[in-house]
Amino acid sequence: MPVVNVKRDNLLQGLSLPNDYTQSDFEQLCFDFGIELDDVTSEKQMKEKEGLTGKELENLSDEIIYKIEVPANRYDILCEEGLTRALNIFLKKSKNPAFVIDNSKIVEKNGGELIKIFVKKETNQIRPFVVGAVLRNITFTENNYNNFIDLQDKLHQNICRKRTLVAIGTHDLDSLEGPNFSYEALAPADIRFVPLNQQREMNAKELFEFIEKEEAMKHLRSYLKIIKDSPVYPVIYDKKRTVLSLPPIINGDHSKIKLTTKNVLIECTATDLTKAHVVLNTMVCMFSQYCDKPFTVEQVQVIYEDESKCLNEITPNLMDREFTCNIKYINERIGVNLKIDKIVKLLGKMQLEATIKENEEEILVKVPPTRSDILHACDIMEDVAIAYGYNKIIRTNPKTSTVGKELPINQLSDLLRLELAMSGYTEVLTLILCSEDENFKFMNKVNDGNTAIKVSSPKSLEFSHCRTSLISGLMKTVQNNKSLPLPIQLFEISDVVLVDKTTDVGAKNVRKLAALYASQTSGLEYIHGLMDRIMEVLGIPFEVDHDKAIKSDKPCYSIKPSEDSSFFNGRQAHIYYMDKKVGIFGILHPIVIESFKLALPVSVLEIDVEAFL
Repeated sequence: MPVVNVKRDNLLQGLSLPNDYTQSDFEQLCFDFGIELDDVTSEKQMKEKEGLTGKELENLSDEIIYKIEVPANRYDILCEEGLTRALNIFLKKSKNPAFVIDNSKIVEKNGGELIKIFVKKETNQIRPFVVGAVLRNITFTENNYNNFIDLQDKLHQNICRKRTLVAIGTHDLDSLEGPNFSYEALAPADIRFVPLNQQREMNAKELFEFIEKEEAMKHLRSYLKIIKDSPVYPVIYDKKRTVLSLPPIINGDHSKIKLTTKNVLIECTATDLTKAHVVLNTMVCMFSQYCDKPFTVEQVQVIYEDESKCLNEITPNLMDREFTCNIKYINERIGVNLKIDKIVKLLGKMQLEATIKENEEEILVKVPPTRSDILHACDIMEDVAIAYGYNKIIRTNPKTSTVGKELPINQLSDLLRLELAMSGYTEVLTLILCSEDENFKFMNKVNDGNTAIKVSSPKSLEFSHCRTSLISGLMKTVQNNKSLPLPIQLFEISDVVLVDKTTDVGAKNVRKLAALYASQTSGLEYIHGLMDRIMEVLGIPFEVDHDKAIKSDKPCYSIKPSEDSSFFNGRQAHIYYMDKKVGIFGILHPIVIESFKLALPVSVLEIDVEAFL
């Protein structure tokens, strides 16, 4: 969970609480709001824990700092401003602010035009999206300036996923030449600028080498891998080709924010446009309170050269989102019986404006741009429970009594595992993701595109597909354990993933059993015997006549010669349970054995376990 460091005196002052407000009182307030006071410390104590001693500690403050743990999805309380605002509203000391789009300054600054960011199509190769906003006539103090920087760091580590999804850039707008800016992707050698807090101009390639070597830049090293191997790097220019930033690595020194900065341009480049909007809204909503017109924001127009990738837009969008929620749902889920007007008041304490609908059974909830964590009626219900107080909910016994038990498929799987182990086979657990070659080519099959689920953006080609059979995993296990004494007898009972267009997700898990026998001889008789043993413990008799078996009304199994390309011709057979094909066994084809770099004949068995439930 993220931890926010807040100076105690600043927080108490912001909450209009007396200086003698005790720590236990504040802990109770945190509990009521759904956060936790994790530690009480000071800057000096924190540095002492890091190992600093002597003179290094002399200039550090003893001012008390509250370390407050907050929910990971509450991006609006990751800074002092948001936390203070949320607690004030919770304590009914203030109301939720109304965020206003104010583009009036553009008339005098840009001749009536919004600031524009033109996005070149080359950015599709590396980081395709960008959003922006302007905070006009902002007043920075040392404290809120530090909070401004700290919130960016917190967001980078949280929703931005260490800048892989979103990277925030903040700039002194008055030092730049607008109103037109461009977001481009260029070769590293073509990007030249002075990086933040440096004096020497360098190109992007030289910058990466400098960051790798310079100890003072080590905090940026973990971000280099995000774009290092790309042929082009993202870069933002102003009208005079002054570099604003090289996202997601570093800003330019020319436009760096200072305490004297009055107009701030915020840009967020991203691979995830939704998260970029959330991050931008969070930044402007937290710090627009320091503008000369509090809670006003100026928009930026984003124009994409490749409109097929993304439509042009004006950001930020600070409109409230609306949800309809049923009162019965809220009361039943919490376990209370609150009246509708009471629920409306409780939601007001959580920054949610609610109105009663005409039927008086539902409420319309307006969610401000700060509350990006509200995604469903269950989130609204949770906020009602927090505002009401969990300790006030009467503890009751469930109205229904149930007894938990193992799922039938898992119970059957465990019984089969025990039986195979007693038959001398060793269980293995292989990965459910594999390469396309392991799933098809190595098994002497062709990918028809309708059998296996493909991972959309695999980190490695080795894990690009969901397996459709357990056999390839067993073969790979043998390949990596050739030194084991013969015979090698392995089995696995796990899920495979198959395409199923009748389901809402287009795929389904199927529990299968696979066994392998590898030795100097094929061992087909051992695999055949294992299959017969499995059927025997399942209580399913064998029927020699296949045609008779598939027409039988009584449970039985039979085998029928098959022509599967993964198996040796004439040494394979399908397994039928009554009229349903449930598996296959036989000697693997030499092409399959060679593909896995083995020199031993291998016999395998694979059965659909779910068919016997």
